[in-house]
Amino acid sequence: MKAQPPHDRNADTGDTLSPVQRFRRPDDPDWHWLEQRDAPEVKAFLEAANDESRRWLCPLEGLTERLYHGHLARRELAEHSLAIPLDHYTVWSETAADADHPVWWRHPNDAPEDAEPFLDIQARARDRAFFEVGDMALSPDENWLAWTEDTQGDEVFNLWLRHLPDGESVRLLSGIGPELCWAEDGTTLLFTRFDATQRPESIWRLPLHLDTSSPSASRETLMLRETDPEFWLGLGKTRSREWLVLESASKDTSETHLVPARAPTTTPWQFRPREAGVEYAVDHRPGHFYVLHNRNAPHFRLDRLDESASDKQGETLIEHRDDTTLEGVDAFSWGLVLTERDHHEAQVRLRVIEFDAAHGRQRDTWLPLSETPCSLMLDATPHFDTRRLRLREESFTRPPSWTEVDLDSGQHRLLKRQAVHGDLQPDDVICQRLWAHSHDGACVPVSVVMRADRVGHPLPTLLHGYGAYGEVLDAWFSVARLELLTRGVAFAVAHVRGGGERGEPWYLDGKLAHKTNSFQDFLAARDALVEQGISDGERIVAHGASAGGLLVGASLNLSPERFCAAVLDVPFVDVLRTMQNPELPLTTAEYSEWGDPRDPAVRQRLQAYSPLDNLPNQPWPPVFLQGSWHDTRVAYWEPAKLYARLSELAGPGNTPPPLLRTDMDAGHGGASGRFKAWHDHAREDAFILWALGKA
Repeated sequence: MKAQPPHDRNADTGDTLSPVQRFRRPDDPDWHWLEQRDAPEVKAFLEAANDESRRWLCPLEGLTERLYHGHLARRELAEHSLAIPLDHYTVWSETAADADHPVWWRHPNDAPEDAEPFLDIQARARDRAFFEVGDMALSPDENWLAWTEDTQGDEVFNLWLRHLPDGESVRLLSGIGPELCWAEDGTTLLFTRFDATQRPESIWRLPLHLDTSSPSASRETLMLRETDPEFWLGLGKTRSREWLVLESASKDTSETHLVPARAPTTTPWQFRPREAGVEYAVDHRPGHFYVLHNRNAPHFRLDRLDESASDKQGETLIEHRDDTTLEGVDAFSWGLVLTERDHHEAQVRLRVIEFDAAHGRQRDTWLPLSETPCSLMLDATPHFDTRRLRLREESFTRPPSWTEVDLDSGQHRLLKRQAVHGDLQPDDVICQRLWAHSHDGACVPVSVVMRADRVGHPLPTLLHGYGAYGEVLDAWFSVARLELLTRGVAFAVAHVRGGGERGEPWYLDGKLAHKTNSFQDFLAARDALVEQGISDGERIVAHGASAGGLLVGASLNLSPERFCAAVLDVPFVDVLRTMQNPELPLTTAEYSEWGDPRDPAVRQRLQAYSPLDNLPNQPWPPVFLQGSWHDTRVAYWEPAKLYARLSELAGPGNTPPPLLRTDMDAGHGGASGRFKAWHDHAREDAFILWALGKA
């Protein structure tokens, strides 16, 4: 049975024109005029669409509130992060039960009774519609804090500095990137700047005058500039604290420059010149550099080079393997922690290698997994010499937990586990991994989570996907998701090509000329859920955000009848037109992901799948679109154009009409305060439950 429109007894039943009818321009059938951000009719159109969606969703307000308050009742609202011991102080954050943002605290390592707050983010965010911290960086002596703030949602940041714990906060710079890093001289701060397209194109060195009464900065000095519009700059520091790392990278090529961390005025040293299609990253132990790279090794390998002879080939520590991608390397004084991904099981693993003084292997083991599929990562472990590793693990059924592993004793000690309250506990939920066969025979992993007592019953299902940039959708726990599960809904994730769940080959087989594999994989995942008796084929809602909006939009164009509804958050759906405009933020850096449409063959390829360029003659199922006014990654006009075009395709009187909600105070990530974000999520879930006939 199709879901029926919610009945609002207070709704205006008079004949009124919809926003699309009121604002239609016959001379612009593609609605490109919505790109004129400063035109007053643009905001008027978005506000009219917001009013329309608000009226249509009004009968679901009671359900939204029940979902929202049910979510709050299931979680600990007062949050206390895991304390991180540094050299001199132990730091952590506390979020009050009624607060949107945390307060950061510290105490001397030897005096836990002397706890004191040192940054009240909740106070700084007060009276602001949007507030987000980009980065926080403590000076080497831990007496000064630098941080960046975005107060609009457009990902443009201001730099602040204060003496701890309660010195005056001083704004040093405006309009910079989010990233910060202290040099080990204790008086130099590194930061990034954007070009006109909001690409991090330069790294700067800022000398500081650390007067506790009136701190200030000298004139900044350029350290590195990237002129290739497809490359971004990023910065960091090795755990050994010996080197500042300045990295320039596109989607498929990278280059690293190093600067001695105690001598930040030194000219950056190019570790290796870039080679088209070769990615590499560098970590350090005294006497050794470790280079993770894919030169003649598509799944990556690891080489060791002597620090005194870094221009030589060195030795290979981890060879290239056909069934495993080497994703990351973390160096410690005693050895390495490797992050590896098994292609067959689509599962991440952590591997510990210890070396003796002659660099011989004393240990080479994998850390155990409590269950699969799961997410496992090395958590904040700042000390180079520590032999106690902090790990963070979670799954679709188990909330995040933090464990300390003692490398000497082998003991695993639970440090913290997120609490879950209410009637549906982790033991009441199960996760299954199934494999869908795509159009070309590829086996696509599909993760599905549901109530254990509903197994064997075809369930209404929410199917989520992303599939771009090699991003991995490893298992994650969601308290809000329990509100859907308790109502008998299954939640599934299609791990389509273009993501990294099955390693580097999985990513490469879903980008550029192979992008359409992602869409076929998503549809195959949907069909496998039905064929294996997990999902009710008449009640499946598709969900995607950002590049996941492209995935869902293209899949709906191919087969709209396979879904009863869809939710697209900040969706990238005007692919061809966006990629043809190099003046838009981030476009040029995306060429290696989607292709450069100045090439006629690429233009034809993009046009063949861009959702806005391929809307079918038959209407889509009910759709809820969400955008953000300050979004610099996916402009507000992309979901707005799709809303307008779908509304025209559906025609007047269609129930429900396509719905568009634009957050006029947020950016790409949505609301910055947690309570507003949770309420927005509850509204989305109410629409999903309505579409699944569970409202």
